[in-house]
Amino acid sequence: MMTKTKVQPLLVNYKTLEEFKRFKEYGNQELAMLEDLESNIVENDSESPFFGVYYGSALVARMSLYRVKAKYDNYFTPAQDYLELWKLEVLPDYRGQGYGKALVDFAKSYELPIKTNPRIKSHDFWAKMGFQKANYDVERDLGENPLIWMPTGVEERDVSH
Repeated sequence: MMTKTKVQPLLVNYKTLEEFKRFKEYGNQELAMLEDLESNIVENDSESPFFGVYYGSALVARMSLYRVKAKYDNYFTPAQDYLELWKLEVLPDYRGQGYGKALVDFAKSYELPIKTNPRIKSHDFWAKMGFQKANYDVERDLGENPLIWMPTGVEERDVSH
């Protein structure tokens, strides 16, 4: 049996940023965090939007989670705060062991609707996690194909005009 996977908030520090380099989706967000650290805008060990799972001392899975305010909600009815899930990634050697699911379950535990833009070839995973394609809205989605998950009592907003 797999031991309970612990999802934890990741701190903005050099160690975390060094670990992020092992992930494919390493880019602007992380570089901005690095610049903030270097110019001392952030304390070493300040909170980041990232959450991760460690295997021993190695970071093997991560995601970024942002809370979007209800006034910007174009996806759900009733309009409400929702979570935007980005950069969910499990390192290749650790895939298929429940780490991705642990991260998604953690996000769901907030009991808020979740929106994500899946990477290519990840649709099966998201379907298994109970996500569905949002009805496409040209103005809102701009070429993205967002997937959404809704807790009980929340519905997708009607986008037909």
